[in-house]
Amino acid sequence: MKSRKFNYLRNSILLILVLITSLNCELDMPNENTLATYPKTAEIFTDAPVGMGSNFYFPYGPDANNPIGSKFSAWSVDSEVSYKGNASMRFDVPNANDPEGNYAGGILRIDGAGRDLTGYDALTFWAKASQGVTVGEIGFGEDFYPNKYITTMRNVSLGTNWAKYIIPIPDASKLLNEKGMFRYAAGTQGTNGAGYTFWIDELKFEKLGTILPLQASIMNGNNVVRSTFVGVTTSVTGIISSFNMPNGSNQSVTIAPAFLNFVSSNPAVASVSDTGVVTPLSVGTAVITATFGGQPTTGSLTINCTGTFTSAPIPTRNPANVLSVFSDTYTNVPVSYYNGFWTPGSTTGSADFSVNGNNVLNYTTFNYVGIAFANPTLNATAMTKIHFNMYIPNNVPPNFSFLISIEDWGPNQIDNGGDDTRQQIFVTASQVQANSWVTIEAPLTLVNRNNIGLIIMENINGSSLSNFYMDNIYFFN
Repeated sequence: MKSRKFNYLRNSILLILVLITSLNCELDMPNENTLATYPKTAEIFTDAPVGMGSNFYFPYGPDANNPIGSKFSAWSVDSEVSYKGNASMRFDVPNANDPEGNYAGGILRIDGAGRDLTGYDALTFWAKASQGVTVGEIGFGEDFYPNKYITTMRNVSLGTNWAKYIIPIPDASKLLNEKGMFRYAAGTQGTNGAGYTFWIDELKFEKLGTILPLQASIMNGNNVVRSTFVGVTTSVTGIISSFNMPNGSNQSVTIAPAFLNFVSSNPAVASVSDTGVVTPLSVGTAVITATFGGQPTTGSLTINCTGTFTSAPIPTRNPANVLSVFSDTYTNVPVSYYNGFWTPGSTTGSADFSVNGNNVLNYTTFNYVGIAFANPTLNATAMTKIHFNMYIPNNVPPNFSFLISIEDWGPNQIDNGGDDTRQQIFVTASQVQANSWVTIEAPLTLVNRNNIGLIIMENINGSSLSNFYMDNIYFFN
C-alpha cells in the first residue's frame, strides 16, 4: 500500500510538472495578438541618415495650391559644413521663379518599420542659414499616410550661426510606431523671391524632462459657428498647443487632431471622429469641444445643420463654348489655386466640401480671395461672358456689397508687371438671397483677355459677408 501511494504521488507530481511545462510553452509561443515592438533609435541624422533605409526623402509634389511643387533637388548631404562631426543636411531653397520648383519642402520617412518614440519628449536639432531667414515649417509626424500625428513649429527664425532648436512632442505615449521623422517647408516670402541655403545637423529625439505642457486650443482659440448640411463633413482645424521650454520661454506648435479627445454636445446632430472630422447627421445644433492631456482646450466649433444640401443648378451649355474654372460638369482649365495667397492680409479660409460627387468651394472668415491661372495664364479671347453660382447660408448681411475683379496680366504674364488691365463686376444685395443658389452672369468687357491671371472676390464698402459657397465658375460665349 505504501508503494502504491508513493506511485500515485509520484505520478501526480509528474502530471503537474507536464501541465506547467505545457502551459509555459503555450505562453511563450508568439501569436498574432502579441504586441509588436519597434526600434527606439533616437538619431535621425548625425553625419549621415541613421536607420532610415534606402528610400527615405520625399519632396512635396504639385497640389491644388501649387501646381509646380517643391524643388526635388533641394535636399542633400553637405560634407563641408557641419555643427558636429563631418556632415550636415543641406537645404537649397530655390528662387521663387525657379521652373523646377518655387520652394523647398518634403519629408524624411523611414523605409521600413517605424520607431517607438514613447521615451522622448522633443525633436531637437542644430541649424543655421546663409542669411537671416524665417523657415515656414519644421516638424515631424508626416508620412503621407495616414499623417496621424503631424507636429509643426511654424516661422522658425534661423541666423547665420549654429543654434539649437527644440520641437516638443505633444503626447509621446501615442507614438508607438512612427515613420515620419522630419518635415519642412521653406519659401522665399521673406526674401523677396531670392533663394538661400540652410543647414540642419544632429537631428534626433531627446528626453529633456524640462518641457511643461500649457494650454491647447482648437479653431485657433475662437468659438466658430458653421452652418452646414446632413452628410457634409467638416474638420476641426487651428489646433495649437503651447509648452514652457527649458529656457523658460513659451512656444506654440501646430498639432494633429489625433493628439486630442473630441466631444460632441449632441451626437444625434453631429458626430466627431478621433481625427476631428465632424459629420452632421440631422437638423439641429451641436458644439464640438476637445481636451488635451485631460485638460479642456480653448475654442469650439458649433455646427448648425439645416437639413439636406441642394446642389447648384447643373450647367447645360455646350462644352465647346465654355472655359471652366470650377465645375464638375466641364473639364476645368489649369488653376494655380482657388485660395492661396495674400497672407497675412487675407483672413479667408476654405472649408470646401463634396456632396454626392459634386464639389463645392466654401469660403470662410471671408474678406477677399483670389483664383489664379499663373501656369499658364488663361486665354479667354473667344469668350464673351462669365458665370458664377453663389450660395449664402443663413442670411445676407444688411451691408452686403461684393466685388468680382478679372485681371489680365498682359504679354509679360506677370502680376503687377506694368501692363495689367482689370474689369470689375459689382454684385448688390438685390442680386442674391439667403439659403438659395443664385446665378451671377456678366459680359466680359476686357479689351485684352488672352492672359487672364486672376479672379478676385472681395467685400467692399464695409460688407460683413463671412461665409459663402461657389460653384460653376466659367467663361462662355
